[in-house]
Amino acid sequence: MITPTPNAAGQQARTLFFQPGERNIFFHLLTSCNLRCRHCYINPAQHGSGMVSRREMEQWLELFAAPAQESNLILLGGEPTLHPNLVHGVRRARELGYRGVTIDTNGYLHHNLLARLAPDEAVLSFSLDGPTPAVNDPIRGDGVFATCTANLRQAVAAGFDVSLIFTASRLNIDHLAQMPALLEQLGCRRFFIQVIGIRGKSAQPGKPDGAPPDNRPENDSTLQLSPEQWLEIVPQVAADAAARGIRVIYPKVYLEDGEPFQCAGRQEQSYFIFPNGRVYLCPLCEDFPLHTWQIEDGRLRPNPGLTERQLFTLEIAEGCVMNKLLQPGNIVYDAPGRPRHRISCCLLKQEMRPV
Repeated sequence: MITPTPNAAGQQARTLFFQPGERNIFFHLLTSCNLRCRHCYINPAQHGSGMVSRREMEQWLELFAAPAQESNLILLGGEPTLHPNLVHGVRRARELGYRGVTIDTNGYLHHNLLARLAPDEAVLSFSLDGPTPAVNDPIRGDGVFATCTANLRQAVAAGFDVSLIFTASRLNIDHLAQMPALLEQLGCRRFFIQVIGIRGKSAQPGKPDGAPPDNRPENDSTLQLSPEQWLEIVPQVAADAAARGIRVIYPKVYLEDGEPFQCAGRQEQSYFIFPNGRVYLCPLCEDFPLHTWQIEDGRLRPNPGLTERQLFTLEIAEGCVMNKLLQPGNIVYDAPGRPRHRISCCLLKQEMRPV
């Protein structure tokens, strides 16, 4: 049985159920990056290795604009601040009526971003995977902790709305409890904890035994958390952060007893766009040509054949059918063969707000 974990003040995490009319557009402007993170989910063979042009950026933003709805735009890469037209894209999105624009960055803020962008034009979301260089830098690269935290401090000082993303894995879960204190020091009041997905590098098999350990891709058996680790550690850290005045959002991951399964893909509320024109409804599918649409000549065309959309209709005891198909190692069964935990949609979140 799974029960919500209250914080020290008795607060329970609140599930952020999908709201009718609310849309999230995750637009990958390019797949290149100046870092080589050990758990990067980008797969150039499936996502392309190019960069959308300025004209494509405008066209594709127009394709997904829906001013009558609450549409949030998240600009990603690779590293989106490497794109020379990023600021233009932010401003065009606001002209088209996107409610909010967020830039997910590794913290390097290329092209002098802070000087070229006004604080009220976009939220900056920084990725950091450890509370110290000793934890973060083996995952993300030498010197990344110092650069990311320095630029985050500058963004806060300049008046930007900032958040911090931590991808929890077996590489850093023992240090997650130190993150709320770091956010407090940095002046960051919004914290996203992500669960690692078996996509991109994380889905690659390990190299032969003779390969140098630092260069060997991790796989699901070494990166993914057990249900016990997630359920015991993450809610408690969220509670600590909330007690410090920090808003925390993290994936629900495991459904409670009797809680119905909801699929964001069925509701078509989230869109994941890649530079090669693929458009997915589910991020778990991104290593495979199961995308629902393809952008061709500035138009959105249905992808023929079997796609993720057909798979969403399946009802299974394990909850998320895509998780069962693509990440079966997530599921633990009891002796009679029943799943011990039902997996929620990966886009269903929980929230703890400051008390």
